[in-house]
Amino acid sequence: MSSSADEVDFPYRALSRSAIASLVLFVLALVGLIPPFEAMLALAILGMLFAFIAIRTIKRYPNEFSGLGLAKFGILANLIVLAGGISMHTYVYLTEVPPGHIRVKFSKLKFPAEPDRPTPTAFDIDGKDVFIAGYIHPSSGGGMLRQFVLVGDLGTCCFGGQPKSSEMIEVTLTGGQTVKGGMTRRKLAGKFTLNKVPQKQTDFDNEVFYRLKGHKVN
Repeated sequence: MSSSADEVDFPYRALSRSAIASLVLFVLALVGLIPPFEAMLALAILGMLFAFIAIRTIKRYPNEFSGLGLAKFGILANLIVLAGGISMHTYVYLTEVPPGHIRVKFSKLKFPAEPDRPTPTAFDIDGKDVFIAGYIHPSSGGGMLRQFVLVGDLGTCCFGGQPKSSEMIEVTLTGGQTVKGGMTRRKLAGKFTLNKVPQKQTDFDNEVFYRLKGHKVN
């Protein structure tokens, strides 16, 4: 059999780039299973879209493109990680707040204008048990900490310089608990207190409005 006949019987077919993209997006979407990167799960939707495009293209040009099996796997894999991730994060959200505690978003404690002062939410939760998530400010240290300053986001934590008074909470862990400093998001449960007289905290330029006696930290 001649080489020209071989080329006719076994034509070269390119692997669909859309199928490859769907697999890459699936791998990236796996990061969305890790808090606080839930938003990465949205890449699984793009992964399914690329997989559908790949299937359509391969069926339309079967002699030019290959990767049908890869594209079908891309749809299934991205669907599983999307559904599984949403289910997992929803379950965690619904069950992570201890009984008798109020979930508080850090954004509700940040006063949006100047001069800085406590927000209405801070007055509402004064003296109550709350559940809040944030990051340990690097100025608190990097070892095992019993007392530290909590801020709401990585920008304030690592790139925002000195946080405003309404952007930080002085946390004291009770019951002999400690937590390792670092860039990991922490979830805390404890009693929130609004300082009637704002106080200075070592290594911070601004006064502290808020305190939390934490009895649970993750």
